[in-house]
Amino acid sequence: MVKPYSQDLRERVVASVAEGRSRHAVAKLFKLSPSAVIKWTKRFDSTGSSAAKPMGGVRRDALGDQRSWLRARLKEKPDLTLEAVRAELAGRGIKVSLWVIWHFCRTEKLTFKKKPAAKRTTAPPHRALA
Repeated sequence: MVKPYSQDLRERVVASVAEGRSRHAVAKLFKLSPSAVIKWTKRFDSTGSSAAKPMGGVRRDALGDQRSWLRARLKEKPDLTLEAVRAELAGRGIKVSLWVIWHFCRTEKLTFKKKPAAKRTTAPPHRALA
């Protein structure tokens, strides 16, 4: 994600619009998009500040309440597919994506091991024709 424009630039842009220049003229002057100038001046008019909105944040845990149930369920039946887990969660009233379930399994260090491959048979040694 890109960084927001500096607060100094934002203040100069808003001050220039407040002096009477049009928003499009200010956009050309500061080499910005007209939509940025319009948004900054609207934000300044409504809140008194043209500061950038906070970026990032923490996502809420979609499976927070179901963590212990889900661990027990996967311990009881470790061969459940992600789709089957999602269907069981939907039956409990929780709608999540497959990525959420995969991420849960990854953070809980739960892995789905595939069945070991059958022992390979080797070709008999090549015999020279006599």
